[in-house]
Amino acid sequence: MNYKSLDPSKIYLITGAAGFIGHFLSKKLLDQGCRVIGIDNLNDYYDVNLKLARLDKLQAYDNFTFIKGDISDKETVFGSFEEYRPNVVINLAAQAGVRYSIENPDVYIQSNIIGFYNILEACRHHPVEHLIYASSSSVYGANKKVPFEETDFVDHPVSLYASTKKSNELMAYTYSHLYKIPATGLRFFTVYGPMGRPDMAYFGFTDKYFSNEPIKIFNNGDFDNDLYRDFTYIDDIITGIEGLISKPSVEMVPHKIYNIGNNNPEKLMMFIETLEKALSNATGRNVEFIKEFEPIKPGDVPATYASTDLLQETVGFKPTTSIEEGLQRFADWYVEYYEVNKKISALV
Repeated sequence: MNYKSLDPSKIYLITGAAGFIGHFLSKKLLDQGCRVIGIDNLNDYYDVNLKLARLDKLQAYDNFTFIKGDISDKETVFGSFEEYRPNVVINLAAQAGVRYSIENPDVYIQSNIIGFYNILEACRHHPVEHLIYASSSSVYGANKKVPFEETDFVDHPVSLYASTKKSNELMAYTYSHLYKIPATGLRFFTVYGPMGRPDMAYFGFTDKYFSNEPIKIFNNGDFDNDLYRDFTYIDDIITGIEGLISKPSVEMVPHKIYNIGNNNPEKLMMFIETLEKALSNATGRNVEFIKEFEPIKPGDVPATYASTDLLQETVGFKPTTSIEEGLQRFADWYVEYYEVNKKISALV
């Protein structure tokens, strides 16, 4: 990839630092000698122990500072900016999950709307060189044209989560227009890998298998019209973000949006078969999920498929991790982290 090496004299503030992407990005910057200020509220949306395990790895670095706080709390955000004066801000803190947003809308407004507003206001009053923030492929809604391109119409989100992410893009554009804040939004496409989010399908399927429970597949058992997902391995995502840090927009309104995905969608059933093989390799036994097929859930979309041409033109982004390699790394980590051999002994 054609990008400048990061400047270790600068201060990088990363929200959601104990989250999946936040952890790996923080680690990458810390490994290069950068000063990282991490903010996370360590909420219990999923297993807090996993967040603490990620955080423990980061706190082993002398150049890492952790602030336990919520971005929806304005004092926490402004206090962090005033004390540390970050040069670059990467906002990855958000309430994630499409289905969860249907059951728990309040937390999405609190974190994704109010929280992001606080970040924008802090960048307005304490100018930064670059604000990078997480958007999502969900903004494309039920768009039937594939691959999805950044210029596509995205005014029909089909979940509250997607609405909040589209709102983030609009808010960032407005602040860039009014206050010349260099801002870049990233539409992530199904990020996976070791230490990932337990609410993601591949992680949940693995949990179900070792609990001897069936997995639910929301495609009606229609293999000819199976769901497609643009699964993107965590290392490829981090490389893409790293490349963009030193590439803020220089347009009249310094705001840019990029898809960041694999540009190579996989059928969900093929993904599941590959995960079964990876777990078989990791455990030394044949792994086959018990499958139950159900209708697609409200808010879900049939296909996510990113055009990453714009990102490739800007920083030379090109994912290199195959689905087989990425899932094998996840499976190996899972088996070790959760001491799976003990669970296997209980199953037989």
